[in-house]
Amino acid sequence: MLAIFTELLDQNIQTCHYTFNEINNDNSSKRLTKDTASVGFIYRHIGETMLMFGYFFGFDAGIQNTTIGFQDEGQGKDLIESQELIKRGYKTLRDIIEATSDDGWNELVDTPFFGTISKTKLFSHILYHNSYHAGQIGLTIKRA
Repeated sequence: MLAIFTELLDQNIQTCHYTFNEINNDNSSKRLTKDTASVGFIYRHIGETMLMFGYFFGFDAGIQNTTIGFQDEGQGKDLIESQELIKRGYKTLRDIIEATSDDGWNELVDTPFFGTISKTKLFSHILYHNSYHAGQIGLTIKRA
């Protein structure tokens, strides 16, 4: 299982990396519409979410949530800080993979958004979440 989850994580990093490398100070404030979040906010949100989801695997994020359930009020302006959150988030996911036994992936966790699901499903959602928001960022950079 370790090899499979590592491959999935590595692919997510590579796929999202193409979009993340396009984020800069000139486009981080762009929004697809006036009512949507900015590129910088979404980028920060990805990092925070990876770290916050670590809680369900026994990893304390040690951060304050500023994006999950919040409106964009400039939380993503510091790109260096957001890059660090992304880096820490991916490291946390790698640590989760290394710490979870093969049987551990079938353990159930209670979540406020999905109810009770397996750690495998939750991990899968984290990767999907990253890709989904990377797509939003890419579209915003190209269209806004």
